[in-house]
Amino acid sequence: MIQAILFDLDDTLLGNNVDKFLSGYFSLLSEYATRYMPREQFIVDLMTCTQAVIQSNDPTVTNREVFWQLFAQRTGLDSEEMEAFFDQFYRNHFLQLESRTVKRPFAAKLVQHCLDKNLDVVIATNPLFPLVAIEARLAWAGLPVTEYDFTLVTAYENMHAAKPSPAYYSEILEKIDCAPENALMVGDDWENDIVPAQSVGIHTYWLAPADAVTPDKTPSHRGSSLQDLYVLLAAGWQPVVSGQ
Repeated sequence: MIQAILFDLDDTLLGNNVDKFLSGYFSLLSEYATRYMPREQFIVDLMTCTQAVIQSNDPTVTNREVFWQLFAQRTGLDSEEMEAFFDQFYRNHFLQLESRTVKRPFAAKLVQHCLDKNLDVVIATNPLFPLVAIEARLAWAGLPVTEYDFTLVTAYENMHAAKPSPAYYSEILEKIDCAPENALMVGDDWENDIVPAQSVGIHTYWLAPADAVTPDKTPSHRGSSLQDLYVLLAAGWQPVVSGQ
């Protein structure tokens, strides 16, 4: 019996072309950072530190700590000062990127249905951003945290692993006290959302165009829209065995 549903955010609950979004994000953030360093050098440091977070599975160190410790080592800048500086970016300049995203009309209806059924709803977005940035994107999706009682929103402050590591999904299960067979992961990205979640025993639902071909033989339920999943859940569907 499903007790928790994990939703990816970008291109799942929120229409967000990653390439288009990141080009605008890097442009805005690197321009903001010129007070401290050249844009090109900042991008190199940002990508290097982000990659370190993706590769880290140390359960004693949060993603935030991994990022800022390495950033300070590479740049010689004070991590506390820089974190506060970039917090202001996310609270102000980052909001300009909303125009690069598209609200998905069934997202709020689907999430509300899950909450009405007393399911634990987790926003299982890759925890490479601070919570303030993720909460902004949730608001763009029509799912502000002030109105929706999410059990967990994964962010770099509260997680110790990132996608595509299976440890990321195991940590979510531990945090919400849920057995893997009682959880369903919904996402559009096969390698980040489906394969690692399924590897730890979580049921999966791949959100993909009807003509999309699965990259490998990992078993997964699938649908082409959030509405498809809503119809299934509203009818009482339970994913007893992934892929059936």
